Amino acid sequence: MNDREQAVFEAGIKLGALYHQWVGTPISRDSAASVEKAIERAVILQPFVEEITVRLDRGLMTENRFGYSELSGMMYDVEIITRVGFTYCRAQLSPEKGYPLMKIVECHEIEALPGH
Repeated sequence: MNDREQAVFEAGIKLGALYHQWVGTPISRDSAASVEKAIERAVILQPFVEEITVRLDRGLMTENRFGYSELSGMMYDVEIITRVGFTYCRAQLSPEKGYPLMKIVECHEIEALPGH
């Protein structure tokens, strides 16, 4: 497997794990920012993750009779950048046509500095 394939794999596996780990989490508009940060801080710890941004659609958070909602896949707007060697991969998880779609947006390599 080359660095590009590994970077794509890492982006996909991170988004899949993030999706399934957090769906169903009790959430409210008041707690959404702290949940976004918790997800970011958890995922950034994993190997090959360079950056991650998580935003949750508060407009989809409708309180149940106990005053909270549950995190659903349609609430996610996530961008992740993975790096393997000198290859970067940018991927997203966001709603598209009624489905929480994960996709690779771009991959590129940077040149190594001479002597490195």
